[in-house]
Amino acid sequence: MQFYPPEYYDDARNGFTAIKTVPLASAMGAEILNVDVANITDEQFTQVEKALYHYKMIFFRNQQNMTIDDQEALTLRFGDFGTDAYTDGIEGHPNVQRLIKEASTVVDWIFGDGWHTDSPFMEQPPAVSMLQSLDIPPYGGDTWWSNTELAYNLLSEKMKDVIADLRVHMSAAWVLSNVNKGKPKLNDLSVGEIELTMNQKKMVEGWFHPLVRTHPVTGNKSLFCDTSYSMGIEGMTQDESRPLLDFLGEWATREDFNCRLRWEPHMLVIWDNRQCLHKAFNDYDGYRREMIRTIVNGETPV
Repeated sequence: MQFYPPEYYDDARNGFTAIKTVPLASAMGAEILNVDVANITDEQFTQVEKALYHYKMIFFRNQQNMTIDDQEALTLRFGDFGTDAYTDGIEGHPNVQRLIKEASTVVDWIFGDGWHTDSPFMEQPPAVSMLQSLDIPPYGGDTWWSNTELAYNLLSEKMKDVIADLRVHMSAAWVLSNVNKGKPKLNDLSVGEIELTMNQKKMVEGWFHPLVRTHPVTGNKSLFCDTSYSMGIEGMTQDESRPLLDFLGEWATREDFNCRLRWEPHMLVIWDNRQCLHKAFNDYDGYRREMIRTIVNGETPV
């Protein structure tokens, strides 16, 4: 299935002269070639940023020279650091999260499990997320992304009319129930090796955002709902809103709209939370996995 015309993927047409893109799937995602992220030029960055908004998710292989400082510097080129709702960062780098699952750890639920956009329960959810892979299992641990702009575009015009002015209640109630499951007390917060520090009350209260949001750079519309944080619709009862949110959550994550990445060590992945959903997969028990994460502050969705 081809969702975009062939010229959509053409570097020359897109103005990509300092980089080369290799699409990952028809729906979204692309590998960026010929860029050393630690020494990215201004021209390359401008085109990388454009490629991100075009493909929704981009990735770079073989970034062995990239340090935490380099990742922080790249993050700040996209905008200010975002506030992570779950952790306080690492020593010396308060805006950097280290995501680890040790080989000896066996858990039913991992950080990032389930289709979601990052921290949508905040007034200003993260705009862009970055993950650098340090230690990767020999198999498993893939990440999926799904194109919510494409999902919106392929809705019927009648459905677009129905949801045009609706506001979705984004809350971390379901996610926190998984974090707290089986814990002896409410404040015993961890997911494997990841210690969580959070204001649970504020996260559960959440925020109401447009169900259809407009991207501040491209002007394109996309669905802003998921199956992890979307708890209800403003002005509707649960009986009324739940079937609609269930439909939209399943629709937005159809395989047709997905791409899937098999991680390698020293890979950097960047995605736009305003245009896609993502999820991790917990199928690598017995192997260690370590990632470095940073986020870019977003705007209040409109």
